[in-house]
Amino acid sequence: MTLTRRRFLTTASLTLAGLAARPVWAATEIALGDAKITTLSDGHLSLPREFIFGPMPQDELQSVLDELNVPEGALTPPCNVTLLQDGDRTVLFDVGSGQFFMPSAGELVDALDAVGLAPGDVTDVVFTHGHPDHLWGVLDDFDEPLFANARHMMGRDEWDYWWNPETVDTIGEARASMASGAKRRMEILEGSVDFFGGGDEILPGVAAVATYGHTQGHMSFEIRRGNGSVMVVGDAIGNHHVAFARPGWPSGSDHEPEKAAATRVALLDRLAAEQMPLIGFHLPEGGLGRVERKGDAYRYVADPG
Repeated sequence: MTLTRRRFLTTASLTLAGLAARPVWAATEIALGDAKITTLSDGHLSLPREFIFGPMPQDELQSVLDELNVPEGALTPPCNVTLLQDGDRTVLFDVGSGQFFMPSAGELVDALDAVGLAPGDVTDVVFTHGHPDHLWGVLDDFDEPLFANARHMMGRDEWDYWWNPETVDTIGEARASMASGAKRRMEILEGSVDFFGGGDEILPGVAAVATYGHTQGHMSFEIRRGNGSVMVVGDAIGNHHVAFARPGWPSGSDHEPEKAAATRVALLDRLAAEQMPLIGFHLPEGGLGRVERKGDAYRYVADPG
């Protein structure tokens, strides 16, 4: 397996203010057999610290954050969309947030353009879960499916959770807009979505791995070619610091914190034992790295490129 990191620059544009450079999209590439996996940036989020750290043991938290050099202020996790190109298949794992969630995100179409692809080139869209930064980019500005030629796939339990009319009333006030936004997009996609369960081979060499807890039906995906494999973990491992150093702590971002913590520990244990590379949606430097044990916990090691 060959790992490389490349940085793609779009052409600068002339404006009334002078020569202004358009954004830069970093892409980490993995050669896995005859397949190529690329991570593309959809931008980043800006989150209040309590969204993640709120339910954690506050008397222990600050010393852990200091040790891990987590800066003060809002959390700004990157959003890494995984692209798999294999023969005649062009597969996206999640689609980013589109233009209606946060102004700092929604850059996927430009990132695709930077690697020579358009939405119409995508053959398959696979969702880890239904949160806005993973699902909302599925529609264009006219509320039509952006990836018009693609087959769309979601775990059955995840679909059922967001489709349930009771979810918007039980998810909590802070997340009610997430539920209504997910349902609206799913209504447009209804009839064109294929469902799967944990353990299913959803595409040749791509197996769904049930990693429930972050949401009620969250899925990860093991991509395998020959003896090589990569795990696309979505938000099952949601950051590169506390999620590794204290994986058993509850996170405010998880719908079912205890289940998510158990899932996280088991997944980290497997990835460390097998030394399988992972791609995390919110992990730094393109999201590609490995898990190493550190005492009775773990640490994230980004691919150095």
